[in-house]
Amino acid sequence: MNRPKRMLVENVGWAAEMAASDPDFFETLAQGQSPTVLWIGCSDSRVPAETITHSKPGDLFVHRNIANLFSPTDDNMMSVLEYAVSVLKVDDVIVCGHYGCGGVRASLLPMSDALPHVNRRIAPLCALARAHSGELDAIGTLDSRIDRLAELSVLEQVRALRDTSIVRDAKRAPRVHGWIFGLRDGRIKVLSSGDSTDAEGEPLASSNDVAVPAPAPSAAQRVMEALGR
Repeated sequence: MNRPKRMLVENVGWAAEMAASDPDFFETLAQGQSPTVLWIGCSDSRVPAETITHSKPGDLFVHRNIANLFSPTDDNMMSVLEYAVSVLKVDDVIVCGHYGCGGVRASLLPMSDALPHVNRRIAPLCALARAHSGELDAIGTLDSRIDRLAELSVLEQVRALRDTSIVRDAKRAPRVHGWIFGLRDGRIKVLSSGDSTDAEGEPLASSNDVAVPAPAPSAAQRVMEALGR
């Protein structure tokens, strides 16, 4: 079974599972959305916002792009921000980067002539790397430089978002947070809290401190087993 077909089968199982656990779930979902968080994340397939935060459909208003970059000249990004703040009236905006980011890596390596659109996209990252070249050059390994630049980039996006008139002039301005996700441990680290007086770099509570029961097989898994995959 190819991947698209498997996705359709998984969808049947997921829909059945959700309806069984909450008969009103889809009817409620159809009535409209009222998310309290705008999530600005990376397009990387390994960092799905809802999965890593255990959120449900309707919880997050999501915008993803290469390297989770914010640009006030990008109408796609600005329309998302405007709608989230002015119409949905979200309480929080979260910029979430991740360690080992391919877009950040590309900004520290020679540009590829085969990727002109990517080159333009990550130009602000290249400029940020030059601005922090002293700190980055002092870091021993490329992987560590990539991870540090990923952190610096999240902080830069937070600053830029807070400086927009959409956020700054809102009747009830949302809190803007900067987070970063670890691919090696699945943990999120807070780089900048929505409260500007909070300390930066404070990690969230350890997932190791919470006992998580082993999940039962999902309805989708049961459908797949019945079809013999």
